[in-house]
Amino acid sequence: MARPKKIPNPIKVGPLKIRELGEADRIFRVAFGTFLGIPDPSTFMGDRNLVASRVRGKHVKALAAREDRRLIGFSILTFWGSFAFVGPLCVLPEYWNKGVAQKLMQATVDIFDEMNLPRTALFTFAQSAKHVGLYNKYGYWPQQLTAMFHYKPSTEKDLKPEPGTTVLHLSKRWHATLEESINTCRKLTDRIDKGLDLTEEIRSILKQDIGEVILLYLRKTFEGFAIACTGRGSEGGREICYIKFAAVRSGGGADARFDRLLNACEDFALSRNVAVEFGVNFACQAAYRRISARGLRPTSQGVAMQRPNIPGFNRPDAYVIADWR
Repeated sequence: MARPKKIPNPIKVGPLKIRELGEADRIFRVAFGTFLGIPDPSTFMGDRNLVASRVRGKHVKALAAREDRRLIGFSILTFWGSFAFVGPLCVLPEYWNKGVAQKLMQATVDIFDEMNLPRTALFTFAQSAKHVGLYNKYGYWPQQLTAMFHYKPSTEKDLKPEPGTTVLHLSKRWHATLEESINTCRKLTDRIDKGLDLTEEIRSILKQDIGEVILLYLRKTFEGFAIACTGRGSEGGREICYIKFAAVRSGGGADARFDRLLNACEDFALSRNVAVEFGVNFACQAAYRRISARGLRPTSQGVAMQRPNIPGFNRPDAYVIADWR
């Protein structure tokens, strides 16, 4: 008698568990390392931590795909107020082309829709028709490219704040002024994009001690801020200062404000003896031109996809650094 065929266990999607973070980190490295053709995929991103450091934040949800209780993929949803993005989303290579990513994406957009968010986004490989096609299937539209920069700041450049400019590090502020400063950052992002709020992102960075929030003032006027991830257990790791988000006030004088904030970021990186890394969307034309004027050139690029297909803060007048990895 012929043996009955074994029916594969259905793939189920649910919340990622804290005890699965180590395996999730391994899947993240193996999946991306394999796609990029790295000889040893497990070495992808070195000591950088894009999984656990995010999942520990109150503003983050993480979904897991499992087959018979085995973790085979996951997606991370980050909420910045009324705006959210998904990433990373990854699946073990042996489960590619088996619908796992689609199950994760469907669960992801279901959460976004249930929360009635006005706009969500993601960042993916511009050269991969497969990736772009997958996300397009769920309503994400490819927009302009996001250029990635990675460089070691020059020690010969004078990065000292010009007269009247004050640079503060949020980790050094007392509790009363800390809350006031966080609220000031929220007001700035809300003016750039209604509802955009990085309050919990800032709190998570400070609570985990995995970076710094750099504040820029001209005399007593708030100019802008940057969230710099660096150090053990951070998204930048011990060799990189990853600028996850940065913004300055638009309008008259914005070019100079943006230059001053970049100087402050580079000065901070030099104080830690690390490289600087960030992404800026080509739609932020003025910001991109200021970066180019510093002699910097992109090292790679990806494509920003949004749902629905509207600019958000990826627009010419927005001086914003963000890549949604």
